[in-house]
Amino acid sequence: MRTGLVGGALADRLLNRLGDPDANGYCDGSAYHGRSKLEVLFGPQIWQEVQGRDVVDFGCGEGRDAVEMLQRGARHVVGVDILERSLDRARRAAREAGVADRCEFSDRPTGPADVVISVDGFEHFDDPGGVLRLMAGTLKPEGRVLLTFGPTWLHPLGGHLFSVFPWAHLVFTEPALIRWRARFRKDGATRFREVEGGLNQMTIRRFERLVAESPLEFETFEAVPIRRLRPIAPLLPRELCTSFVRSRLRRRHRA
Repeated sequence: MRTGLVGGALADRLLNRLGDPDANGYCDGSAYHGRSKLEVLFGPQIWQEVQGRDVVDFGCGEGRDAVEMLQRGARHVVGVDILERSLDRARRAAREAGVADRCEFSDRPTGPADVVISVDGFEHFDDPGGVLRLMAGTLKPEGRVLLTFGPTWLHPLGGHLFSVFPWAHLVFTEPALIRWRARFRKDGATRFREVEGGLNQMTIRRFERLVAESPLEFETFEAVPIRRLRPIAPLLPRELCTSFVRSRLRRRHRA
């Protein structure tokens, strides 16, 4: 997907006036401080969904959600992530919480699973279509995928750390933003998808298309509007006013 129009020396001069991308606090998880992220995003019924079930947590990070699901009655949880240091921290968190005997953390899922959970991962996966196929292959026949992610690419902060102000990721070109980021990050990333965690520019429309091409189908789908825009959200383009996507998927029924 094409990014912004402002690049070159002009973009460098403007962006170099800005500080460290972490300083703005966008997408840093502080909105969930003292709250259950799973319950905020899926509602309190999430605990009934996982109780007594085998769960795969796709994109588990440091294991916070996996540990919480075990504490809330999940039978067994497999946490999946590509970053080994995150997996190590997740294992430590499980030991400290006394639930290590009912979970494992790996760079690939094991199944079959009753429930696959994915929270704020789908905008980061390098091969999201492949992930959907892998999720489908992990499910038991009557299993479900509970998937939520955001902000989506056209959200004001859809560029994550590149959204140094609303829609900055749509104003400046990718090369200009990468050059600006290189002032603070020395990992050699040259594209959005190469930064830590990756950023695949996922829009709602693209997500719907990927699901349509996958072995999964929507049981429910909701584009949750930005809170301040909810009264007028029906009048605005969905891509611009959606805070996050929440969906429930099942294996596609073949005719």
